[in-house]
Amino acid sequence: MGKVLVVMYSYTGTCRRLSELLCSQQGWPMGEVTDARSRAGVLGTLRCLLDSWLRRQPSIRYNGPAPGDFDAVVLVAPIWAGQLAGPMRSFVASRRDSLPKFAVAPVMGGSGAPNVIAEISASIDRAPIRCAAFTTREVVDGSCAARLLAFGDSVQEAADSAAVTRPIVWSSQLAATGDEPQAVRQ
Repeated sequence: MGKVLVVMYSYTGTCRRLSELLCSQQGWPMGEVTDARSRAGVLGTLRCLLDSWLRRQPSIRYNGPAPGDFDAVVLVAPIWAGQLAGPMRSFVASRRDSLPKFAVAPVMGGSGAPNVIAEISASIDRAPIRCAAFTTREVVDGSCAARLLAFGDSVQEAADSAAVTRPIVWSSQLAATGDEPQAVRQ
C-alpha cells in the first residue's frame, strides 16, 4: 500500500480541520507549514492579501515527515483573494524537486480552485494525480465528509498504482449533482 502524507497550511483553522478529518479517515500522517512571522491582527490579514495578489513567497517553517519519503503528498491550503495562500506557495517552491506524486485540496470561500491547481502544477512542472476543492462552509458544517473520504480513497488508489493516471477534479458543484468523475488510465 502506497504511503501518503498530508501537508497543510491553515490560517483560520479550516484547512487544519479538513486535514485532520482526511488523516483520520485514511490513517495518514500530517505535516504542517507555518508562518515564520506572525499574521495576527489587521496587518497580518493585509499581508495575506498582498502575498496572494503579488504571489510572494513568505518565510515559512515546516514541521512533519519528509515528503520525499512518501509515494504521494496531499497539499491542503486556503485560497486567498482567488490565489494560493503565500505560505503554501513557499512550501511548494522550496520542495518542488523532492515532491513525489501529489494531490491538491484547496479550501475556498467560493472560487479560485482552478487558479490554485494551475499555479501548483506550473510550479512543480507536472499535473496532480487528484484534485478536490472544498468550500469553507462545507468544512465547517461537516458536509464534506463523504466527498473527502471518496477523494482520499481515490488518492490512495493513485498512490498504489504504477499506471499513469490523468488527474480528475472533484468539485462542490459536481458533488451537488451526485455525479462522480472517473479516473482515466492510459
